[in-house]
Amino acid sequence: MKMKTVTKVADAAAMIGEGSVLHIGGFMGVGSPHRLIAALVERGVGGFTVVANDCGKPDYGVGKLVAAGLVKKVIASHIGLNPVAQQKMISGEMEIELVPQGTLVERIRAAGVGLGGVLTATGIGTEVEEGKQTIEVDGNRYLVEKPIRADYALIAAKSADYIGNLEYQLTAHNFNPIMALAADVVIAEAKEILPVGAIPPDAVKTPAVLVDHLLEREVR
Repeated sequence: MKMKTVTKVADAAAMIGEGSVLHIGGFMGVGSPHRLIAALVERGVGGFTVVANDCGKPDYGVGKLVAAGLVKKVIASHIGLNPVAQQKMISGEMEIELVPQGTLVERIRAAGVGLGGVLTATGIGTEVEEGKQTIEVDGNRYLVEKPIRADYALIAAKSADYIGNLEYQLTAHNFNPIMALAADVVIAEAKEILPVGAIPPDAVKTPAVLVDHLLEREVR
């Protein structure tokens, strides 16, 4: 496999068109592509549908996009630490679809592996069930939750090598590897870029074949 040409952060942000659906990795901002998020805020083009674990905080992670008014809809597990997102939801300025965390991960994974959806009992008998298809299996009723695929997956990694294999650290594992499976274009922001072979094979969680663009290293 050929070495990837690294992409400038501003150029990567310029690829992402208005109204795009974005998978954005991270867990309360840990494992989020902070430089790419900042570049999107600076560019100012929005109308995005953002799929993420959460909305971060107003000045951190996905919350920067929300605070800048660039997000039309959020699909996430919770927004509890972002009062700006809560205000926008209450005012109707931004649509928010709350999805149980396990269900959210499975819906993204389903898109990545080509499944037509997932069956889950989570949400049965609650508001989550409203308007959704249900199915009975062996006497038990399940919701049919549809896959969530994105135009772009914006992910962050601890390390990349020159061909684009990615290694993650700690809670950054939670969403990034799954999101990298389920987008038309994957843009990876790594803290360091290493020679091929420097990342042990067992540590590679996203293989290079899935990565379309590798961001240049941060200039310190």
